[in-house]
Amino acid sequence: MKAAVLHAFKTPLVIEDVPRPSLSPDDLLIAVEACGVCHSDVHVAEGDWPQLASIVKKPLILGHEVAGRVVETGANVRELRVGDRVGVPWIFWTCGACESCREGHENLCANQKITGVSVNGGYAEFLKAPASHATKIPDALSSMEAAPLFCAGVTVYRAVQKAKILAGQRVAIFGVGGLGHLALQMTAGLGAQVMAIDVSEEKLMLAESLGATETCNAAGADAGKKLRRLGAHVALVTSAAKSAYDLAFSCLRPTGTLLVVGLPAENICFPPILMAALEINMHATAVGTRQDLRAVLALAAEGKFRPQVSARPLCEANAVLEALRQGKISGRVVLTP
Repeated sequence: MKAAVLHAFKTPLVIEDVPRPSLSPDDLLIAVEACGVCHSDVHVAEGDWPQLASIVKKPLILGHEVAGRVVETGANVRELRVGDRVGVPWIFWTCGACESCREGHENLCANQKITGVSVNGGYAEFLKAPASHATKIPDALSSMEAAPLFCAGVTVYRAVQKAKILAGQRVAIFGVGGLGHLALQMTAGLGAQVMAIDVSEEKLMLAESLGATETCNAAGADAGKKLRRLGAHVALVTSAAKSAYDLAFSCLRPTGTLLVVGLPAENICFPPILMAALEINMHATAVGTRQDLRAVLALAAEGKFRPQVSARPLCEANAVLEALRQGKISGRVVLTP
């Protein structure tokens, strides 16, 4: 089968023929129809996260927003059949036995396997995955629409749920990319007043079309002043830029909540005196559980929000990753083997 393979950090992916995966009794073989390209793929390919670098499989097939059709099942698989459309998220497998799993936080499983990191992902024609952790895709969603929900969608959904956003509250969303444009739709759907912040006028225009009450170009001379006046109840950062966190912290009102979703390569830091004086809350989101994912897919199928998706062939994987590095992608790009 064809796949885009990472052989070493900081090197281009190589489009090559690799063996089609063989199945164990509990696995599915999925013909990939769409695989979202996430900014996390850039970080994995660059080796930006020391915490993950040691578990990155090499050679590696990237991709953790996978949607496709079951073409073969292992002998023990009963709930899914050949022909079913399913998706595979960042969390490839969890043990079900560690403390986090027992407490209902399988997204924090101590023994988890990660799609496109510790096991091969979806930048390929076929993907092997455990049937227990593949999720059926509703008929109302195409595979292209569904793929980004398996990371971008479920991650911001979990963040929004943690923040308990109320109608009328002011929400600042930093970054109108793959995650941000979905977060914007979700929060606007709750009746919040949403300000979208980005450095791209094209992305800010997209934000307005998706329901943003106001926009702000973070590169503008008066951006800092404008954001400080906002007094946001919630600031949700989907950008992978450290500077976005600095701005987000400055725009919060007393008792405001900072949602940590985007993952810069550098550490972020805030003045403890201001954190205490304003009683700032912080929540971080590690993708989501299978229960979260089913909820996201159901809401999207009802039309509550929809990813803005464009497709590129698998052979253009390196070009898409480079466009992500340069911040040139609005919405989400999926690779279509």
